[in-house]
Amino acid sequence: MLLIFPPVAKACEPPAGIARLAAFLKVHGVPCRMLDANLEGQLWLVEQPPVTSDTWSRRAYKGRARNVAALRDITTYRAPDRYRRAISDVNRVLAISATGSGVVTGLADYQHATLSPLRSADLCTAAQQPERNPFFPYFSQRLPELLAGVESVGFSLTYLSQALCTFAMIGYLRSRYPLLKIILGGGLVTSWMQRPGWCSPFGTLVDHLVSGAGEEPLLALLGGAGEAYRHVIPDYSELPLQNYFSPGLILPYSASRGCYWNRCSFCPERAEGNAYHPAPVAQVLSDLELLIAQNEPLLVHLLDNAISPALLRALAEHPPGVSWYGFARIDEQLADPDFCRALKRSGCLMLKLGLESGDQAVLDRMGKGINLGVAARVLHNLTEAGIKVYCYLLFGTPGETVEAARRTLDFVVSHQQAITFLNLAIFNMPLYGDEAAKYGDTPFYEGDLSLYTAFRHPDGWDRNQVRRFLEGEFKRHPAIAEIVRRDPPQFSSNHAALLEF
Repeated sequence: MLLIFPPVAKACEPPAGIARLAAFLKVHGVPCRMLDANLEGQLWLVEQPPVTSDTWSRRAYKGRARNVAALRDITTYRAPDRYRRAISDVNRVLAISATGSGVVTGLADYQHATLSPLRSADLCTAAQQPERNPFFPYFSQRLPELLAGVESVGFSLTYLSQALCTFAMIGYLRSRYPLLKIILGGGLVTSWMQRPGWCSPFGTLVDHLVSGAGEEPLLALLGGAGEAYRHVIPDYSELPLQNYFSPGLILPYSASRGCYWNRCSFCPERAEGNAYHPAPVAQVLSDLELLIAQNEPLLVHLLDNAISPALLRALAEHPPGVSWYGFARIDEQLADPDFCRALKRSGCLMLKLGLESGDQAVLDRMGKGINLGVAARVLHNLTEAGIKVYCYLLFGTPGETVEAARRTLDFVVSHQQAITFLNLAIFNMPLYGDEAAKYGDTPFYEGDLSLYTAFRHPDGWDRNQVRRFLEGEFKRHPAIAEIVRRDPPQFSSNHAALLEF
């Protein structure tokens, strides 16, 4: 089998999903290969001569090798201006290399002028016209090199930015290799299939769609013995680990599926009914020890929706021997300054925290289980310990008003020294979330594959007003503007732990 991670996603670390699936299949005797077509495709596109002749494009193309090399050099991350220039120029080369195809592509996104990843008809059109995809010259040459003896191809479709390229590759394979079994899974596919009354609109393009954890379904589809799930360690050995856009290997590892809190009213995980499945803490520590010894990473990225308190304690008590970062919940454990210092000694460079709001009533309405007094202590303790904070805020929820949003502004300004980075998002109502029936009325995005619904805010605090508040008031505050300027362009939190100011 050939497992493919398609363009376009942030190519700063190897794809964990296909690495986990490949390890599982190999343990069960199924030969398997992996292709990170996202990384390879972007590196190929960077080399294509530009079709535009403006000064910036010529300069960016001429310096492409130097800028890619800069993104693999740790000293670049200690010079923010140099880092930003390298990102900007590489992103420019990707964009101009796709000119003429109706596509704007970059290091983190893929936008088509007329086709939408939210419409199944457009995905089928992408499959019918693969030669119009800017990556077609790459994958039409690369895929035949890998398909000798292969009977099945699996695509890991995780992000909307990958969907049109995924279907272009599927269309190419279906026309060129009609007997090939094509299997489609990944996070985005799982979300599609969780919709009530789901019926695949993809006809004969895709033989099988897989929802959720793909190990056992994939094994069954490939004629495996159908054994009960057995824990395996991800296998990154076949991936080009030195070629990613990072100054060393960033090793992704997931210690759980789902979220242990799973009570937030707006959460897609809850709306889709995804249960929490953690690996035993001892197993996680053992996995990390082996993976670190095998791969010698610069940094470990813990992919969990929220690292469990038990695992945080274990990491503090048994340092993995390499720097690490991930998402954590704001709780009393992190309000202990001694515990935060222990996390720092264990190698923790940064924690991502989903604060969402600086108004207690809004937090309570969302079911976040966060007390703002505790949050203030957590922010202070992490900063004192030397751990960066990547803080996530969500505006425009049904329980928020403009007055509440201003209290969030005041909270951030009060703790500006303790917040290293900010992620500012406008609320999207999950189509089948807890409150969609009460507030939802029309599809938020046009397309039969949309996962969100528009909603009538009880106080009229609609998206346009929220956007005006963020752009005209929130981000214009000098203290907040300084934080926002720090955010790594394109790669955001995936590079943030590495940056020094």
